[in-house]
This record gives sequence, C-alpha cells and structure tokens, in this order.
Amino acid sequence: MDYEIRPVRPDEWRALKELRLDALRDEVAPIAFLESYEEALARPDAFWQDRAAGNSHGTSARMFVAQDPDGRFVGSVVLLVEEAGSIDLFGAPVERRQGAIVGVYVRPEARGAGVVQALFGAALEWAWTLDEVRWVRLYVHEDNARAAAAYRRLGFVRTGGVARFTGDPSKMEYEMGIDKP
Repeated sequence: MDYEIRPVRPDEWRALKELRLDALRDEVAPIAFLESYEEALARPDAFWQDRAAGNSHGTSARMFVAQDPDGRFVGSVVLLVEEAGSIDLFGAPVERRQGAIVGVYVRPEARGAGVVQALFGAALEWAWTLDEVRWVRLYVHEDNARAAAAYRRLGFVRTGGVARFTGDPSKMEYEMGIDKP
C-alpha cells in the first residue's frame, strides 16, 4: 500500500472538502451519510476550515486521512469521542465514554488496497490511548452490505443496537462495535 495514513492537518481543508464532496456523490451516499451533496456544497469555506482544524488534534474528535503519493486524499474516517451522559447522533443517551466512527469513505480507485483497514487501524489506535475509552462503535445502514462486510472483517460485530435511519424511518441502522484488545 502506497498511502500515508495520518490525522488531517488544519491547512488541508480544501482537500478535505474535495474528498467529502466526492463521498457525497458516491452511489451509497444517500444511506451512508447524514448530509447531501447540495448541503455540503453550500457550506462556506469557514466551515471546512473549522472542520479540518477541529479534527486535527485534541481529544474529542480526530479525522484520519489516506493520502496517495501525489498528495491526493483517497480516504478518511472520523473518530468522535462520546462522553457518558451526552446524547448521540440518533438522540439516544450515551452510557459510557466511548468512540464513534463516522464519515467513512474510500475512493473507488483505492478500494481493495488495504486503505480502510489502515484508516480504522489508525483511528482505533488513537481511541485506545484515550482515558476510559474501551469500546468503539459505528452504525451501518441495513442496505449497505459492502460497508457492513468491511466492518466485520475489521472485527466489528453487531451489538443488537438499532436506530431509525434519519432519511427514511422505515429503514434501520445497525450498531456494530469493537472492544479494546
């Protein structure tokens, strides 16, 4: 694999924006992300600058990117830290300090090359260094078989937790999680 895996840097907001817009044009975007291409495109540059800066360091969120030898971002994953007593993205209470993976995307040309494994490896390695984080979870749409299979290969298992899909309440999102080794 000829990709560098690392946290995004604050000055890389343009590359982050380009990758996100490409992700939102992917065929599974309507069931994989909580925003549309049009919503993301309408956001001002300050939003993308804040997103890059806020996900580059600190202990509440970190975005890991995969960069090809030409400097182009080919994938990303974000690990959010959910604090006990807070409310998660689906409106449910968080019972313990834990990680939550969101925003997973790998460009089609980089799929099958170990990029998603490397991104998750970096995100989980970081999560396990945080005080009290012993578990990381994510949600996957019931119709996103490709993503669910990838997460299973990475060691995530279905927990039995479910949430209604924001875009279509007749559809479900399944919780998958992994414990700290």
